[in-house]
Amino acid sequence: MLRNAGDMKGLTIHATDGEIGMLDHLYFDDKNWVIRYLVVDTGGWLSGLGHTLVLISPYSLGSTDWHSRTLNVRLTKQQVAGSPPIDTHKPVSRQYEREHNAYHGNPQYWAGPYMWGSAYRPSTARNAPWEHDETEAGQMDSHLRSTKEVHGYSIETTDSEVGHVQDFIVDDETWAVRYLEVATRNWLPGKKVLVPPTWIKTVSWQDSKVFVDLQREKIQSSPEYIESQPISRDYENQLYLHYGRPPYWHDETETLNSRT
Repeated sequence: MLRNAGDMKGLTIHATDGEIGMLDHLYFDDKNWVIRYLVVDTGGWLSGLGHTLVLISPYSLGSTDWHSRTLNVRLTKQQVAGSPPIDTHKPVSRQYEREHNAYHGNPQYWAGPYMWGSAYRPSTARNAPWEHDETEAGQMDSHLRSTKEVHGYSIETTDSEVGHVQDFIVDDETWAVRYLEVATRNWLPGKKVLVPPTWIKTVSWQDSKVFVDLQREKIQSSPEYIESQPISRDYENQLYLHYGRPPYWHDETETLNSRT
């Protein structure tokens, strides 16, 4: 199901033996637009170890109760406490990711042809056979960005500026970022629209701008996104029909078929 990333903030995170904290924000891969880590604020119970923030990979996630806003992880509090500490003021390095994966027994998501290395979902990737790849992909720098960092970035179309990034829409099974939630302004006060990240030409991290391969008028007439309403497949079909482009599920099906 598609979820608003902003609504995930504050989810209570439970280990197998007790509560460990609350979800603060997310780290996403700006190359493949996939959530790679949840940043959990432990509320101080780890302060004696010199840190309060920990990273939890979707590989370690269990069930989620959205009504009680509780997310379960397949880790003990001791395992969480022993996880490599993270400084969120510095970029997450590939070396850190290797250490984090090794400690938790997670596969390397970059070592394979799919979104999660050997699979499209982290829940199935843990059990799928795949050799750890330390070739070119393993030596590349990590492409991780905080969702908090990109909030407020302006959206630049091929012919004008159109609004800013309000939030992210995330698939809670694959943890792919399916859409950027764009808040328009000036010409359409209050309207929000969705733009798939696959239509992004480039992101200027220095200038805090996202450049999309779309014209302003096309976004202006796009189906409106209503936050209080679940995103249905009918709505998504209308969205892609409006833009005249194939939906992401067609591209992923083709990729899976070509691999098999």
